[in-house]
Amino acid sequence: MIEQIKVKEIRFNAFEMRTRFPFKYGIASMTELPHLFVTVMVETSAGAAQGIASEGLAPKWFTKNPSTTFAEDLPAFGAIINHAADIVLSMDAMPSYFALWRDLYREQESWAQQTGHPPLHAHLGTSLMERAILDALCRQAKKPLHELVRKNALGLNFGEIRKELNGLAPRDVFTKAPADFLMCRHTVGLGDSLNEEDEGDAPADGLPFTLMECIRHYGLSYFKIKLCGDQSIDLPRLRRIAKVLDEGIPNDTYYITLDGNEQFKSIAAFRENWQELVSDPALARFFSGLIMVEQPLHRDIALAETVKEALAEWGDRPKIIIDESDASLESLPTALALGYSGTSHKNCKGIVKGLVNAALLSRRNNSILSGEDLSNVGPIALLQDLALMALLGIGHVERNGHHYFKGLSMYPESVQDRVLAAHGDLYSKHEGGFPSLRIDSGRLAIGSVNTSGFGYGIEFDPSEFDTPGSWFS
Repeated sequence: MIEQIKVKEIRFNAFEMRTRFPFKYGIASMTELPHLFVTVMVETSAGAAQGIASEGLAPKWFTKNPSTTFAEDLPAFGAIINHAADIVLSMDAMPSYFALWRDLYREQESWAQQTGHPPLHAHLGTSLMERAILDALCRQAKKPLHELVRKNALGLNFGEIRKELNGLAPRDVFTKAPADFLMCRHTVGLGDSLNEEDEGDAPADGLPFTLMECIRHYGLSYFKIKLCGDQSIDLPRLRRIAKVLDEGIPNDTYYITLDGNEQFKSIAAFRENWQELVSDPALARFFSGLIMVEQPLHRDIALAETVKEALAEWGDRPKIIIDESDASLESLPTALALGYSGTSHKNCKGIVKGLVNAALLSRRNNSILSGEDLSNVGPIALLQDLALMALLGIGHVERNGHHYFKGLSMYPESVQDRVLAAHGDLYSKHEGGFPSLRIDSGRLAIGSVNTSGFGYGIEFDPSEFDTPGSWFS
């Protein structure tokens, strides 16, 4: 076990990223966002190492407050991330990674409750610290993530989090080596163009733009489709999407998940909407490939006790999971007790929490742990996220960062070249000269990710491209 872990230094760098075209989800339409890098220097009983984590700070996802602008939300990001950094810097040397995470989590949660920061938002700070520290430990040990977890070099104690997991070791949950391939589940945003009728606003960057172009270019068969909650909009739009999928994938099976993005005010409202959708003959093939529905209810009501009776009365309901409501260690157990089928994993919601959720779901039949995206891009956030997805045994994962951003074109050529050299299975050089995500027959090849520490495995200095005067510099 890795022991005597002490964080000696933390550095932040940030730069602004712009999308290829707007990504419309829920109450937001994302056209730009800050991308934050966290670099830590860590000492252990075995020596010192550097680790990095990064995250694109997506507008109106961590807090869905329509009454504020994203610019007004940014100071809260700074507060929660800086507070988490202050906690780990103030710690004495900790006996294990798990012990460090446990104390960080508890202190951050206590502070968030006192200051009114919602837990999903507050624990982004927790997650960035645990990711950067974990990266340093993987680098120091010269071992990939899955090996440190399965051999419990991190000192994970699931039973300390949930009594029903007493005696359950990581090797009992993560029994297999991570797969070298994941299926890519393509996001269809609320404003996305579907076919040649919508090509007018296509960016001139050589990447596929419409849904039909993406199907043909990437060989897709898994899709995540956003709902807006307004039947007059959703029904005709789903008919158009179904027609594109039926024409683009005429003879093979395709699979879908639907994302409610918190657009419904009650189970009754969602049920009424749902029954009209599934009874439409034009959507018969479309719904035959349904895997699940993600977070239809707003987080303020999704885990209310009244949901239990409403779900129990709906005998033929689809499998429904939480996402934005998966904000704390208690969220998934509460959701399962209410009748939900599971939850999603995103690294921004926490590494150890994701592992604990996987351990809990391993003991529940017919439960779901899905892999969802927050517009992750490489060379750090995307690859670390893929490393966790593979470890968790998730077979298909939503990916949309490559669709809404222009590959790795925003980075210096030296960084682009290093990524291509280290991850030629995951990235290829686009004819435009920049690395773009390689998706063949709908699959992502992640063999290099699984052998590269915590995913990315290149030397990296975020200060190379820090945006002058950026809000977090």
